[in-house]
Amino acid sequence: MTYGPTDQQDAAAKRADDRIDTRRAKIAVLREPGGLAKADEPGRVATRIDRLGRYYPDVRPVSPAAIAAGDPAAMRAASAILERIIVTDDLLGVGYLEGGVTAASAVGRVSIRDARGRLQGYGTGSLVSPDLLLTNHHVLPNAEVAGFSNIEFNYQDGVDGLPVPVRAFKLDPDRFFVADPELDFALVAVKADAADLGPFGHNRLIGAEGKAIIGDFVTIIQHPKGEKKKIALRENRVVDILDLFLHYETDTEPGSSGSPVFNDQWEIVALHHASVPADGHAEFGDYLNEGIRVSKLLEFLRGQQFSPEQQVLVDRLSTRAERTPRSTVDVPAATPQALTMPFDIRLRAEAVPATRAPESIRIDPDYTNREGYDPDFLPGHRVPLPTLPETLVPLAATNRQATAEPRYVLPYHHFSVVLNKQRGLAFFTAVNIDGGTSQPLRREADRWSLDPRVDVSEQIGEEIYRDNPLDRGHLVRRLDPAWGATAAIAQLGNDDTFHFTNCSPQHKDFNQNRTTWAGLEDYVLKNADKENIRVTVVTGPVLAEDDDRYRGVQLPRQFWKVVATVHAAGRLSATAYLLSQEELIHGLEAAPAEFDYGAYRTYQVPVRRIEKLTGLAFGDLTAADPLTGLESTSEATEIRSLDDIVL
Repeated sequence: MTYGPTDQQDAAAKRADDRIDTRRAKIAVLREPGGLAKADEPGRVATRIDRLGRYYPDVRPVSPAAIAAGDPAAMRAASAILERIIVTDDLLGVGYLEGGVTAASAVGRVSIRDARGRLQGYGTGSLVSPDLLLTNHHVLPNAEVAGFSNIEFNYQDGVDGLPVPVRAFKLDPDRFFVADPELDFALVAVKADAADLGPFGHNRLIGAEGKAIIGDFVTIIQHPKGEKKKIALRENRVVDILDLFLHYETDTEPGSSGSPVFNDQWEIVALHHASVPADGHAEFGDYLNEGIRVSKLLEFLRGQQFSPEQQVLVDRLSTRAERTPRSTVDVPAATPQALTMPFDIRLRAEAVPATRAPESIRIDPDYTNREGYDPDFLPGHRVPLPTLPETLVPLAATNRQATAEPRYVLPYHHFSVVLNKQRGLAFFTAVNIDGGTSQPLRREADRWSLDPRVDVSEQIGEEIYRDNPLDRGHLVRRLDPAWGATAAIAQLGNDDTFHFTNCSPQHKDFNQNRTTWAGLEDYVLKNADKENIRVTVVTGPVLAEDDDRYRGVQLPRQFWKVVATVHAAGRLSATAYLLSQEELIHGLEAAPAEFDYGAYRTYQVPVRRIEKLTGLAFGDLTAADPLTGLESTSEATEIRSLDDIVL
């Protein structure tokens, strides 16, 4: 079937008609006191609040279960956060406009032409990677039309009221073109090099949940009717969320097809494609508008097969460069184009600035691009994740974004975590370390985040660490996954270690022999074959039933590591280590009458001992343990220096 603008508008109008009652009911709830916390699904509301915490440091997560149950404290907390940030007074933070200037730089006018170069119409498009432009299918229905058309940046007036020099580029569908009529999107390469396109930056596509809820205001940067660039600023309210589409009411004029739809944090939440005149549809504006949800576009792309060259371009949609802390727009620092954006501003302003103090840890908000732990990382050997016994599987937290089994694995950049939802701590973490491409990243100010893929009630967050001597202890070390071809790629792994899922409460005096414990991975890397400086490390706490309880959380007394590498002649080697109190080492089961954090020491133990303590199964690693074939009267050997390690 061939889709055109009229077909898309007709389909949008039908969806609008079908949901009039549902939409009006949601709008009625929005008008109630605290309605923002009640108009959308509890899970989506909680995820939105968690996402806002990445931009507002005083925002704390709220449990979706508590919202669903109508818990008064949770509803008050959710309402206060959403009302303060989303519904504001008539003061607009300057930083919000700065973010808009940056986002607008990547938006241009699409001139649709035929084979003879004759103008057929206009649309809007946005760079969403250093190479690719996103617009509607009904703007660029096929590669042939795309090949005749072009994109014009800076078709706008400057702050002096004079036109800014326009930069026009041909499109390059031979290099990349993909489109879908149902989702009404087209993604096409631009025929230009990095030096030409770089100054305009790009607006990244983020598949993660929590970018918008019913009641949120959105902003549309557009070329209405092919006119100069304009912005409908926050006078657009989300009133309904469908599986594939977002409905928002606004004054946007027809002719803005292909415009990016932004939330207040300048994240693209939808691709605008159709406007339905009010005629009883809209309560907050003259039009009921429809956009395709970004998460569905990315989901479609993940299901396609591309050539290796094209896959590189698709992958760059999710590869982050250094970002400004206020937005997801990737641009070079200070370009002339980024300073001359005129605004057609319809203020529905905010009291709380959208900016915040610069921060060093910037967790990539798009969780769809995490590949996680690689079981085939060590050459010639497959090292799967440890296996949970059937008795522990029900206690594993479910990854709500998982598309494959086991659904309890949480992938990050270069490592994965399996979380015990009952304890709120990891069963284990597993990381791949590539010593050959590791990047010496400087330790910056910490900023820890909850993982939005897991219910907040199943994670231990900031509350346990306040006003006490407990530290946030990394399980996967900060620098272990900090490797890759560039420092930017390494930074992704570094920053991902600052998830609470990778954290365990540790007393500040914990592990007096810190150098020995923390240096195990470095020691093994140093002693690995020079041609193969790769190591796999699995780490976790011993979750004992009699662990001390503090603020409702049981604090682990012991921690373990299993380190695997490949030695000469391709031999797999796995060594295990236990950080424990001296009193626990004589048999390793007895619990002390009183826990002394200062009594920790590091021991090398057989891998099978870790299996016994945790219930996990390590497969071939047990047989690859050099202690397996040694006769010993002790199940543990204290490591006083790294030279005591048996590899």
